Amino acid sequence: MALRVTAGAAASASRISRPKIPSFFSVPHHNLTLKFHNLLPHHPHPNALLPHPIRKPGSQCHIRAISEAAVEPAISKKEGEEQFSRDWKIKMLYDGDCPLCMREVNMLRERNESYGTIKFVDISSDDYSSEKNQGLDYETVMGRIHAILSDGTVVTDVEAFRKLYEQVGLGWVYAITKYEPIAKVADSIYGVWAKYRLQITGRPPIEEILEARKKKGEVCKDSNACKM
Repeated sequence: MALRVTAGAAASASRISRPKIPSFFSVPHHNLTLKFHNLLPHHPHPNALLPHPIRKPGSQCHIRAISEAAVEPAISKKEGEEQFSRDWKIKMLYDGDCPLCMREVNMLRERNESYGTIKFVDISSDDYSSEKNQGLDYETVMGRIHAILSDGTVVTDVEAFRKLYEQVGLGWVYAITKYEPIAKVADSIYGVWAKYRLQITGRPPIEEILEARKKKGEVCKDSNACKM
């Protein structure tokens, strides 16, 4: 009986004298990491101690490009043509209401973006002025193609096309028309097209177009309808 008591007392004494072990060493393994994280100094940003996120290549540049594109002012086609036409070498007078004509004009416009040597003037515009174009009035220019060189020289028919094409690197297209009798034949063929182009494109005769343009001009003088 005494032996049992002594043994029990010894066991109690042993438990009392044993130093207390911190709790984070005695917790299960899955809580160990949690305790250590709590002991680390606090940082205001939760991801500060983690590796930086991997950025996809080009993502930052892509966002910047979008931002710059959003604030960059858009340039209209008319403003772009004005920039190109500052140092023009030839001026093309064209009928903007002619659908077939516009196919060729648009092709030349596209080529001119690399050269900037052609100034395009739409004779069907309300702003067209004969005074600014060597005295060429609307009716005269409607009869056939006209172009004006930078020195004031007026060229017509196939020669006008040849001069225009030369300015955008396509001189070879009409090069053969420099020589007779091909030049005369080419002008004759173009003359037929110019004479019947209004009918071919489904437009009224030139007399009706001139009358409608005259009435429109009278209306514009009496009101601001054309300026809206």
